[in-house]
Amino acid sequence: MTVIRSLLIAFSTYSRIPVPQVEWTAENRRYSMCFFPLVGAVIGLVIWGWFALCGKIGIGAFLRGAAAALIPLLISGGIHMDGFMDTTDALASWQPKEKRLEILKDSHTGAFAVMGCAGMLLLSAALYAEADPAKAPLLICVFVLSRALSAWTLVTMKGARPQGMLGDFSRAAQKRAVTVSGSIYAVLCMAVWTALGGWIAAMCAAAAVLCVLAYRRMAYRQFGGVTGDLAGWFLQVTELALTAVIVIGGKLI
Repeated sequence: MTVIRSLLIAFSTYSRIPVPQVEWTAENRRYSMCFFPLVGAVIGLVIWGWFALCGKIGIGAFLRGAAAALIPLLISGGIHMDGFMDTTDALASWQPKEKRLEILKDSHTGAFAVMGCAGMLLLSAALYAEADPAKAPLLICVFVLSRALSAWTLVTMKGARPQGMLGDFSRAAQKRAVTVSGSIYAVLCMAVWTALGGWIAAMCAAAAVLCVLAYRRMAYRQFGGVTGDLAGWFLQVTELALTAVIVIGGKLI
């Protein structure tokens, strides 16, 4: 039953998909990070279905791309975009680490956060508009792997704060279980990318590694460690990078 409760907590925390509510105890949260990528699988499947519907009824690339960019926000509730915006504001402040951490907790939205969000959505919409609908299954793995990597970094990298949601999840999560489950997700994603995209798989793997390394360097140097908001920033950036590799790489190969 602990596994089922962890699954429900993962979906209730990182999506707006209605699920039965369970008590937030350390025992129930133990494996929640292991199921985090399944939220991404749902997002990817919905986008695949949207692409199929667009092809069936003749919806053009512009509307297809714009709606596809909004689907992750609608399903996730924007929790990761919120972290991306907070982090963008903090990075743009050019303040000391302590001040940057305070900005992350500030509920106000700065100009850089708005510009960053707008830029992220515009680029995402443009990439989805350029995507080959026949290659839409490749995009499912983008949302799965980005969350698998986010979960892994949450429980393995040094936290910037001892308290907060990140600290709670890191203490409750079984690092070995998250690492093993993340490895399984990564292997499955690579298998799908190799079967359907050929050399795109190697390009995606390289992009994912670069995103992790860049994230660690940025988080440690600018904030002294990772936080929940930074995890949202990482997830959004990784999704955009992998989507770009699939869309643009698909045109080059």
